[in-house]
Amino acid sequence: MAKINLLPWRAERRKLREREFYMMLASAAVAAGLVVFIWYYWMDLRLENQDHRNAYLTDQIKQLDGQLAEIKELDKTKAKLLARKQIIEQLQASRSQMVHLFDEMVKTIPDSARLSSMQQNGDTLTLQGVAQSNASVANYMRNLDSSKWLTHSDLIKTEVKGTDKRNRFEFGLNVKLRPPENAENLDSGPGEPSSPTPAANPAPATPLHGAPTPMMGMPAEQGTPAAAPSAPAPAPAAPAKTATDKSGGTP
Repeated sequence: MAKINLLPWRAERRKLREREFYMMLASAAVAAGLVVFIWYYWMDLRLENQDHRNAYLTDQIKQLDGQLAEIKELDKTKAKLLARKQIIEQLQASRSQMVHLFDEMVKTIPDSARLSSMQQNGDTLTLQGVAQSNASVANYMRNLDSSKWLTHSDLIKTEVKGTDKRNRFEFGLNVKLRPPENAENLDSGPGEPSSPTPAANPAPATPLHGAPTPMMGMPAEQGTPAAAPSAPAPAPAAPAKTATDKSGGTP
């Protein structure tokens, strides 16, 4: 007689498979959770490291900003010192310019003109005055152009004002000032060093006491025979012997 198993083995096998499935699912979930935790932990470490780096860079940037501010202050101080140095050099170079300028004003202005005002703006000098005629103004401009301290005279205006014949024409001029170094170069001139002056004929040496003096012959005039040379001076006489030397005795 055949044996028939009436137990629900299919249901038990299904339950076993379900249990294995759930165990595998739980293992996969635990593994996935572990992987996610490790990934989050690793990313947190990277973010913390990057925060430390950002903080270090921020601190270094602040230090560099402070150094840049100091450098800017030093540059400003340097620019001020250079400007003061340049002003001092300009004053040192042009300290005698005003003296020469007023001297040239007196030398260049003609008798038929006179100045009423003078104003300086940088290296430009504005002159206002009156003259007897336009020829006087032209003569004044030529004198200014030929000056060693003034140049480039430019006529602003010339017009007739008033009834005074001596000062009928009012004029205005703009004149450029020469730099002091250029004016000094013109003042000194490019002359070459002078050659030494040949010495005159040396005077005859004075003869010693008692020596004969040589006679200097004068050149004869044209048509006159030359004079014969004079005889040499006689030699000095020998001293006379005393009577004691003649007698050979002692006085």
